[in-house]
Amino acid sequence: MLIVSDEIHSELLLDGNSFTPLAKLSAEIAKHTITLVAPSKTFNVPGLFCGFAIIPDKDLRKRYADEVARLRIHVNDMGLYAAETAFSGQCDGWLADLRRYLTGNRDFLVEYVTVNMPGVRLTNPAATYLGWLDFTQTKIKGSPYEFFLKNAKVGLSEGRIFGREGEGHVRLNFGTSRKLLAQGLEKMRKALNSI
Repeated sequence: MLIVSDEIHSELLLDGNSFTPLAKLSAEIAKHTITLVAPSKTFNVPGLFCGFAIIPDKDLRKRYADEVARLRIHVNDMGLYAAETAFSGQCDGWLADLRRYLTGNRDFLVEYVTVNMPGVRLTNPAATYLGWLDFTQTKIKGSPYEFFLKNAKVGLSEGRIFGREGEGHVRLNFGTSRKLLAQGLEKMRKALNSI
């Protein structure tokens, strides 16, 4: 079996959590794994289109390289330079500050929703900047995404695009200023209270 492990969020760890790449679990797993990494999420440079595939198995690596050549995928110099700088260690202080800030935003989100939005369940993410909110036990009829876009002027990610189980859920990006996060949550609270 071929495993493609998308680990582009792996450095956005909250609460001092650690991450173990899937391919490090065993040599047998590594032999069948393509691990994808990029500076795009952690260092906010998605427009530079630079990512990496780590493929320990020589035969699998050749198959992958042949496919990349066929597709004519390439990276630009600026993206490569940004990735090299991001992963060099020069940005470790900035990354530590980012993790602290995201942890604070996550904590603010969890507390705000718990206190101000009865019936809304949410995850308490251990990593990244995305919160998953469940509105299935609220008075919202239909899509919470559409409800909040129309009634609160807050754009979230529609839960059902992530699969049928996402119906009645939204994904909220808390990788922003605390002020903007608070404003969006307050608009959502007011919209919920208006039902």
